[in-house]
Amino acid sequence: MKTLSHRIYDWADERLHLQELVTFMEKKSVPRHRGSIWYYFGGVTLFLFIIQIVTGILLLLYYKGGEQLAFESIQFIMSKVAFGWLIRSIHSWAANLFILSALVHMFSVFFERAYRKPRELTWLSGMMMLFIGFGFGFSGYLLPWNELAFFATKVGTDIAGIIPVVGKPIMVFLRGGDDVTGATLTRFFGFHVAVFPGLFTILLTIHLIFVQRQGMSEPARFEETAPKERTTMPFFPNFMLRDLLLWLIVLNVLAILAVFFPWELGVKADPFASAPAGIRPEWYFLFMFQTLKYLPASLGVIDGEVFGILVFAIGGLLWLLVPFWDRSTVRGRRSRMITYVGLAVIAYIIVFTILGWTT
Repeated sequence: MKTLSHRIYDWADERLHLQELVTFMEKKSVPRHRGSIWYYFGGVTLFLFIIQIVTGILLLLYYKGGEQLAFESIQFIMSKVAFGWLIRSIHSWAANLFILSALVHMFSVFFERAYRKPRELTWLSGMMMLFIGFGFGFSGYLLPWNELAFFATKVGTDIAGIIPVVGKPIMVFLRGGDDVTGATLTRFFGFHVAVFPGLFTILLTIHLIFVQRQGMSEPARFEETAPKERTTMPFFPNFMLRDLLLWLIVLNVLAILAVFFPWELGVKADPFASAPAGIRPEWYFLFMFQTLKYLPASLGVIDGEVFGILVFAIGGLLWLLVPFWDRSTVRGRRSRMITYVGLAVIAYIIVFTILGWTT
């Protein structure tokens, strides 16, 4: 006689054809090599995004937009709503860990050359999601309408405004006017809870379809390995169970951070007050912010900040298009040079982030 769980499965299988999905998953495999651990960071990033969606929906039940209500509604969530402080802290920490995990995933793909043919579109969709992740962070930072977020947003949009030709229209579009006001808060709220989640979900679906169709990428060095010497791991249940175990570990880390280092609210923003000392953006923008501080006022005929922004824009574009200009061989000198470039970028980000945090 069948157990209750078997009867439920049979009922669902009749309607959804689950067995076909299970068979498909059983046939999928994951390459096994010394760099296999990097495969898990894509799943961790997805897990943290899911946590942000769930906690964001819970916060949205009580959050009120507008410069007269935003700060007070966050205060209410943290002081009056049961476990509201915990949900907000989890949401904020998950946002930071999401960016960190996405960066680790991106650099692992870069160093393993997983962007090479035929995975160019997988790389592009992943990079677009990373950019939207930065947009999540920038737009969500203002929503509590506290002093730090207000002036950091003002500085960030000021930087966008100095871009030649298009800078001023971009700044006005982001702010909803010439200054950071309640209109800016309303606009950022719309970006954060509607525009960015919608775009991210579309790209995520496309990205996952690409990964499923093309399978997990193998390191470039595997091209020199005989097929019979390559080892693999079944995706289901072996890889999936390991992935779920890592999700559980991440959840515990997130809970520890949220409980022992709760996210502070600070002081309500006052547009007429002077900017407090030490205003700086979130850590993942800090290396760019610090670079712009070191640049001189002018470099010949061009403004120093404009030069810095153009360099970052060109560098970001080249990084986005790396599958189309990297034609290096597996063991060639050019391949090693690309690895050195990646290491230099990581070192630069770490050093300037530390400088920005400590100065």
